[in-house]
Amino acid sequence: MDRSNSVNRNRKKNDDTQSEGEAMESVERIFESKEVPPWQKQLTLRAFCVSFILGILFTFIVMKLSLTTGIIPSLNVSAGLLGFFFVKIWTRLLEKSGFLKQPFTRQENTVIQTCVVASSGIAFSGGFGSYLFAMSEVAAKQSTEANNAFNIKNPSLGWMIGFLFVVSFLGLFSVVPLRKIMIVDFKLTYPSGTATAHLINSFHTPQGAKLAKKQVKTLAKFFSFSFLWGFFQWFFIAGDDCGFASFPTFGLKAYENKFYFDFSATYVGVGMICPYLINISLLLGSILSWGIMWPLIQERKGHWFPADQSPSSLHGLQGYKVFIAIAMILGDGLYNFCKVFGRTLYGLYLQFRNKNEGAVLPVGAPTEPSMSFDDQRRTELFLKDQIPTWLSIVGYFGIAIISTITLPHIFPQLKWYHIVVIYIFAPVLAFCNAYGCGLTDWSLASTYGKLAIFTIGAWAGLSHGGVLAGLAACGVMMNIVSTASDLTQDFKTGYMTLASPRSMFVSQIIGTAMGCLISPCVFWLFYKAFPDLGTQGSAYPAPYALVYRNMSIIGVEGFSALPKNCLTLCYVFFIGAIVINGIRDLVGNNKAKYIPLPMAMAIPFYLGSYFAIDMCLGSLILFVWTKINKAKADAFGPAVASGLICGDGIWTLPSSVLALAGMKPPICMKFLSRMDNNRVDSFLNS
Repeated sequence: MDRSNSVNRNRKKNDDTQSEGEAMESVERIFESKEVPPWQKQLTLRAFCVSFILGILFTFIVMKLSLTTGIIPSLNVSAGLLGFFFVKIWTRLLEKSGFLKQPFTRQENTVIQTCVVASSGIAFSGGFGSYLFAMSEVAAKQSTEANNAFNIKNPSLGWMIGFLFVVSFLGLFSVVPLRKIMIVDFKLTYPSGTATAHLINSFHTPQGAKLAKKQVKTLAKFFSFSFLWGFFQWFFIAGDDCGFASFPTFGLKAYENKFYFDFSATYVGVGMICPYLINISLLLGSILSWGIMWPLIQERKGHWFPADQSPSSLHGLQGYKVFIAIAMILGDGLYNFCKVFGRTLYGLYLQFRNKNEGAVLPVGAPTEPSMSFDDQRRTELFLKDQIPTWLSIVGYFGIAIISTITLPHIFPQLKWYHIVVIYIFAPVLAFCNAYGCGLTDWSLASTYGKLAIFTIGAWAGLSHGGVLAGLAACGVMMNIVSTASDLTQDFKTGYMTLASPRSMFVSQIIGTAMGCLISPCVFWLFYKAFPDLGTQGSAYPAPYALVYRNMSIIGVEGFSALPKNCLTLCYVFFIGAIVINGIRDLVGNNKAKYIPLPMAMAIPFYLGSYFAIDMCLGSLILFVWTKINKAKADAFGPAVASGLICGDGIWTLPSSVLALAGMKPPICMKFLSRMDNNRVDSFLNS
């Protein structure tokens, strides 16, 4: 009896301690005295004006990354920080003039972040660096197979905008009815959405506002440096292989094999944001391919492929580069698809089997039956503003009917029954992608797109434009599943900042509509300003365009396009990617961080290692900074990285305008060997 009382007293003491700790750590108690504005007031004119400006900025950044390497880091932190900064300036000016009617809230900040990410996300899901540009004559000429007129569609502003408007909204309507299940019932973590919410919440506390002000100053400083550095470099790129980007850092032989530092502020910044493992994986892939494999295969010239083959022909060395990279990407994608899909099914099974027992997904620690104050407050407001289910159903079927009628006019090779089949399966795949993203923070949009390439392309057949049909189907599928996972991430952010689901949904729709206009216009500027866009060795090679086109060719033609022994090597790397991923999962997280990622290793197989060296330098800077002062590195590292990325990214706008105006750089700074330099001197002096 005494022992029982003692246990009860200890338990009560622990409960009291826990309650005190919870109260101290509660975010919502900090904001308890602040009124949450109704959803209509969260959608302000200033929020969408700022979103439009930032949407253009981030679209330039994403477009540049898509057309150079295809590696796009999460820009949520940058969007949240810059949104906070711009509106704070706006409100301060209005406050001084006496016209401020509504204070800036964290809900409005969340609306801006949602709108900006939705807008700039179209630059990725729109496929300007992948499936959409893969349809062009530029990509078709490089692949040499299936390059007849029926399998080519060159970019045009009109059809690109129309295509995006009819396919980009379906994913939003497909997951709206599941928001409560995803966020409240299943308690999915959505790591990026959660991190963004913590960031926005911190901005609106007194201490967080001070730190945000310092972060913005740091971002502005490195933005200016990056922009001016891009401007300075422009003066020295008057010809091919000119300028600092062609500096043979490790010698001319290494430069020939793509090993050099190209002085790109963008990729140094990207390296600071990306995890160390990704950057090391890129470097290992570069060494394996350009340091070992390609020189060895080049020595087999005349045996494995014709000695007189064009360097850009897929029947030569280029074929090994492209198809082995594709094999690794597909192997990695297949493994992760099966893993995430399996975890999704297992999680759903546990949820529905034990729904009356308060069971949770097999991720993280089990939750207590009693909800915390934060969860109670957030759930109450999240469920307050319902989005009618009938609106989701009418919206999905209405847009599906319109796009089923419209898309065959844009792509005659894509028949109405192909589209109907896609739309039947799309909601299920959108749910799987949104659910899997909540578990792992990994969107498999491009993997689902590749699935559409192979199925629809093979169904249509080569003679009926199967290459183009597969690429168009990829675009439809990618847009649906990508926007679905983006919206559920935003619902999570809104849940944690008390932003209404209705304001999140409206913001996502407005941001998507902005993106459908901004992204094609930005791409069109690149397309017109840089005539060599999409060709290997140019400033904007759009590497994934050729990869996607060749996937579509394999889907309709089989493996006849591959050079000798290439298929065997593809099998080896395809299986190797699966095995490496399997080992990573078996050894656990502590050891997996030392095992490279096959998807990251595959990217430099085709591109080269110059950007991997840039990114590793970014990692090294952050690593040293963390060792010297971890607190400062954690607080200001993302701001420095964002400044480097944004400054160099926005420089592409004036450089594109200069190119369109016919203004060329005045100087060509080139690096030659001693022998070549002597020949040039002899020629000039003769």
